[in-house]
Amino acid sequence: MPDTPTVTARGPISRPTPLRQTVYEALTELIINGSLQPGQRLVEADLAESLGVSRQPIREALQRLQTAGWVDLRPSQGAFVHSPTTEECAQLLSVRALLETRSARDAARHATGRDVARLWELQQAGLTALAAADARAVVEANAALHGHITLLSRNAVLAELILQVDRRVRWYYMPIARPRGKDAWNEHARIIEAIGEGSPDRAEALMRRHTRNTTDFYCRQIAAVVGRGGE
Repeated sequence: MPDTPTVTARGPISRPTPLRQTVYEALTELIINGSLQPGQRLVEADLAESLGVSRQPIREALQRLQTAGWVDLRPSQGAFVHSPTTEECAQLLSVRALLETRSARDAARHATGRDVARLWELQQAGLTALAAADARAVVEANAALHGHITLLSRNAVLAELILQVDRRVRWYYMPIARPRGKDAWNEHARIIEAIGEGSPDRAEALMRRHTRNTTDFYCRQIAAVVGRGGE
């Protein structure tokens, strides 16, 4: 009887990402980074040409984007990038605030000197992006700093929950990254100081104030846009 070949496991089998998923992710990122603006009409033919694909995966992606809340499909009008409302902003950012205040508290309990040094490096990256007036880089630096604080919390469940809201938070933060920038990064510095001091109560309080300030600023921006639209 012939020997049975021995199969050695080398990890998960690599499978190419389906085109519809690639298109969905590409369009989502274009919305998050502001290349596609809230309220902008999305023309299937134009998107297909831009991404170098046929219209079918674009059509499928737009359906998924509507379900996920990134796009509005209007009968007889077409697809439009969703325009966040003040209520949506308040709801999402209030959830983020709860998660990130706990994250900052736990980070202050666990962070080492090397961890804090890394936070200061991320802080400097944000300040550099702000000085260059690069809104996208500011948003990415902000996400990196908050993400590292979450990592330092040593709480895997907390990290998973924050990851679920991170993309939409980045989307919301893009329009205010520069006007809110100086105050936000000053607040970051005080949070890092509290984490470095190993002061959970202070880190938690500062993060709560920081997220509240961001929420209030964003909601005021949204209200102003809605007000101008009603003139």
